[in-house]
Amino acid sequence: MTTQKSRNLPFRVLSIGGSDSGGSAGIQADLKTYEAHGVFGTTALTVVTAQNTIGVQQAFPLPIDLIEAQIESVLSDIRPHTIKTGLLGRAEVVGLVAEKIKSYGPVPLVVDPVLVNGKGDLIVSPETLDAYREQLFPLATVITPNLDEAARLVGKSVRALQRQDALHMLALDLRGFGPQVVVVKGGHIPGDQIGDVVYDGADFLKIQVTRLPIENPHGVGCTFASAVAANLAQGAIPRMAVMAAHAYLQSALKAALKWKVGEGRTPVNHHAGRV
Repeated sequence: MTTQKSRNLPFRVLSIGGSDSGGSAGIQADLKTYEAHGVFGTTALTVVTAQNTIGVQQAFPLPIDLIEAQIESVLSDIRPHTIKTGLLGRAEVVGLVAEKIKSYGPVPLVVDPVLVNGKGDLIVSPETLDAYREQLFPLATVITPNLDEAARLVGKSVRALQRQDALHMLALDLRGFGPQVVVVKGGHIPGDQIGDVVYDGADFLKIQVTRLPIENPHGVGCTFASAVAANLAQGAIPRMAVMAAHAYLQSALKAALKWKVGEGRTPVNHHAGRV
């Protein structure tokens, strides 16, 4: 029997990733997204950055033992329903996260493999790519790479994949690394329409929207992945969690058209996308 006390317990998510002092992306975007979904967010920081809408000025990777202590603190007490990863940065951090998830037990895992910067340049080592493919993806419920990240993960040229039909091929290849559901985001492909491809090993789903007049918005990937995690924590099946997250992101982006924050990239308006 469900008691009143148990009904009042909030759904909980742990985000493991980097801090964005500008508040647009990273852990800050995750927490805003969880709040918008009525989910209790917890964190384990991997990297502290000094950044704003214009760019990243400094970054400081945290010691591995401090990252481990943060994860242990949350898992042992708050016991999240879902785990979401963002910027992990180093192969040893990817391996640590995989080890902690396996010891914690079966739990929905959303992996946003942050592998490139805003210009599409790779920011991690080949060993880190291997760690994602071999250690973390086999544990994942949903992975959410963009075109640049997906291409590097499967060892293909980004330039040769600047077309919508390439997303299906990338999703098929990435599914071979073990995640239950692959979402390949097509926002970096030029055109008036943006198409994301979702593949669960049986069927492809294409989610297509009209591109909004926001040039290179900031925090999109973090927001989308954390919205997926929030929906999974509340019991949604993966495909429905992805679709709901996509709808939330579109609302938050449309609301961002009405504001100006900083002198660079436009941040997502997480509050206006409240569900």
